[in-house]
Amino acid sequence: MLIVEMLSTGDEVLHGQIIDTNSAWLADCFFQQGLPLHSRTTVGDNLDSLVTTFLERSQHADVVIVNGGLGPTSDDLSAMAAAIAAKVPLVEHPEWIAVMESYFVARGREMPATNRKQAMLPANAELIDNPVGTACGFALYINDCWFFFTPGVPSEFKVMVNEQIIPRLRQKMSLPEPPICMRLTSFGRSESSLAAQFDDLPLPNGCILGYRSSMPIIELKLTGPAKQCHEMAEIWQKIKMGVGDNLVFEGTEGIGSLVRKKLEQKHHRVAVSEQFSAGLLYWTLDAANAPVVNGYIEKTAEEQNLASLIQSATKIAKQQGCTIGLALGTYQDGHLAMALYTPDSCYAQKVSYLPRYHTQLEKQQVSVMLMLDMLSRWLDGRSVIGEYEWLVQIDILIES
Repeated sequence: MLIVEMLSTGDEVLHGQIIDTNSAWLADCFFQQGLPLHSRTTVGDNLDSLVTTFLERSQHADVVIVNGGLGPTSDDLSAMAAAIAAKVPLVEHPEWIAVMESYFVARGREMPATNRKQAMLPANAELIDNPVGTACGFALYINDCWFFFTPGVPSEFKVMVNEQIIPRLRQKMSLPEPPICMRLTSFGRSESSLAAQFDDLPLPNGCILGYRSSMPIIELKLTGPAKQCHEMAEIWQKIKMGVGDNLVFEGTEGIGSLVRKKLEQKHHRVAVSEQFSAGLLYWTLDAANAPVVNGYIEKTAEEQNLASLIQSATKIAKQQGCTIGLALGTYQDGHLAMALYTPDSCYAQKVSYLPRYHTQLEKQQVSVMLMLDMLSRWLDGRSVIGEYEWLVQIDILIES
């Protein structure tokens, strides 16, 4: 089995001053290529620590992707550490000097002298092109492990992985067939409830059923080898039936994209007015390019009754020339009210939810998800008012 690892560098990553999005992206990218990462490591800007870690990982892995430390400043130490670990000198590569000079000329600037450091690479390194930046990637062997060194800038890193590293791996190594990963998103169920329902389900050999909780949804993932695709499909149908009415969508497209497709198919346009969610409802739909416009409800400090919220949703839709109106009211004393106006009926509900330790943003995310779930259900012709394990429905109003 091919052992692939990632090593992120930098004090700012190690100490949590920035979020390491590159490692998450690479893990998913390589998983889709049939190369699941075996481990991820983070090392600060310390030369001895980097050299020690390179040598240590070279004894365990077949391939290591090193991210960061290729910049022009003194704390960028990856190239020097690689040279020490590989027992070769650092040398200036004139071909990369030429690339960097062209980069600056194209932008009407003169290359700073400090950038010459980015052409100081291990003598035996294979240069890896960076078409969108000045940090030269490179590859070399330390012991019998193939190391790839990449810049920390996400846009540069991703281009290098997709256009340079993956093709090299496929050219020199026999890579496994990518695994199958089936995903669905549920809303209104708890992780423990789903686990209790499915943990005893017999799975095909080599397959894993996982759960990912991300307020306010739970994602289920069935992962396994491609040769088990037919058996996995049978199990997946049982899982979908078990999740039942709380299944929101399959795949990874998101609730905004899902609703957009349904609205476009049925030629609907939505007007939105919101108080508690403070624009998050509109943003979710607009970010997915859904046909949505902002409306307005006069803000109130009082808890709204469902009849008045239905009137607001109706008024907004008609004012904006839309076929659908969404009104998301205030949040007081743990209660939230919302209403949906449609061409045939109006629906409203008041719910009580969320422990005190949830943040304001998490509460707003729940309110948006509940509102969009109501809309998605109506667009599907299902019961608009769903059943949710961790929401208490205080009141429901339906007007034809």
